[in-house]
Parts: sequence; C-alpha cells; structure tokens
Amino acid sequence: MADVRFEKAPWLGGWIIGCALGLVAFAALKVVGGFNYFPAAYLGGVVAVLAGLAMELLAGGNLPGPVSANRSALVPVAAPVPVAAPAAPVAAAAPVVAAAPAAAAVPAAAAAPVRVAATSTPVAAPAALMSAPVKAGPGPVRYDAPRGGKADNLQEIEGIGPTMEKLVNSLGFWHFDQIANWTDADVSWVNDNLTNFKGRVTRDKWVNQAKIIVTEGLDRFRERAKRNDY
Repeated sequence: MADVRFEKAPWLGGWIIGCALGLVAFAALKVVGGFNYFPAAYLGGVVAVLAGLAMELLAGGNLPGPVSANRSALVPVAAPVPVAAPAAPVAAAAPVVAAAPAAAAVPAAAAAPVRVAATSTPVAAPAALMSAPVKAGPGPVRYDAPRGGKADNLQEIEGIGPTMEKLVNSLGFWHFDQIANWTDADVSWVNDNLTNFKGRVTRDKWVNQAKIIVTEGLDRFRERAKRNDY
C-alpha cells in the first residue's frame, strides 16, 4: 500500500509576518494617510491576507504529495509469486493519481474569496462615509471625508500649506465651496479651532480667495493671486 503524507507542514511564520504587515499598513493609512478606521482596517486586512499568501507560496505551500510510489512497490518484490509484483504497483498508483487533483484544488478555493473581497467591498464602504455632514451644531457644515472621494487642493489658497491643509481637513473641510460659504460666525469658529494658527482665516482672506476660485475658476484666481487681488 502506498505511503502518502504531507511533505511540507503549513508555515505559520508566513501568516504571522502577513498579520504584522497588515498592522503596519493599517497604522500607515490611519496616521500618515489620514484614512478613517474602517477603510484603514479593511485595507490593512487585505495587505495581511495577500502577504500571508505570498509568504506561504515562497515557502513552498502546504501541498500533499506521495513520498515515493516506487518505495511501496518494492514491498511485493520479496513475494515468492512473480505474478504479484506487477499487480502491486498498479494498485498503489491508482490512489496516488486520484489524490493529486483533489489536493491541488485546495489553494485555488482558498484564494478565490480574496480576489472577490478586493474588488467588491471597498466600493460600497467609502460611499456611505462621504455622503452626510458630520455636525449640524455650532460652526460651518463639516464632512468626515471628501465628497466623491476626492478633496480639492486647498493649498491653492494663499496661507494654506501642507500642514495647514491637514489641520483644515481634520476639522471637516475638504472643498473650496465649503470655505467660500463661511459666514462671519463660521470664520470665528474656524479661527478658534485652528490650534496654533488662530486668526489665519481672517488675516489671509481665505473666504475671499475661495469665492474667486468657485465663481471664476482656478486659472482666473491664479492670475489675480499674482497681484494679491482678492
């Protein structure tokens, strides 16, 4: 009877590394990329699964296979009846050939859910996050994510650099039209909430600049910005 066994055990180290990479990806997306918890956690999970699969494949996988069909065929050689010698390899070979396709199907079935999840889930989740205002209380209308998934380049406004843009985004402002619609009370609220930058909205005339961009377009604004005409 043929001796069939797993030649390679699962490499748990690969999945541990995958999980670690997933956590690193989650932290990078949350802290550096400014993602919300749900998208950052989802993408971190995808990274962990893909990294785990990659490490498993690099390690050789967990595929079963026969140790040696010829070794089991040697057993009947010592039998006194010569007719039994060719019959034994035939019987031993049949289970080995039948088992190979079943084992090969295991990685394919495991990989399928990963591809489906990567293409379907990210589409629905961000759409829900981008649709509604964060607050209707004091201060301007804010959003927890940019509308349509794409924020305006607020650095076009004089007085808003990379650091200031991140701070403004964290307060819920992603678009020129949001700033253009600020009232005097809204400007006061924003000035009070710009940590270490209080008064910049008024001093740099953010609202006037945003109104020009919204009503006249970026090209016209850039021409006027050269003359500080706002």
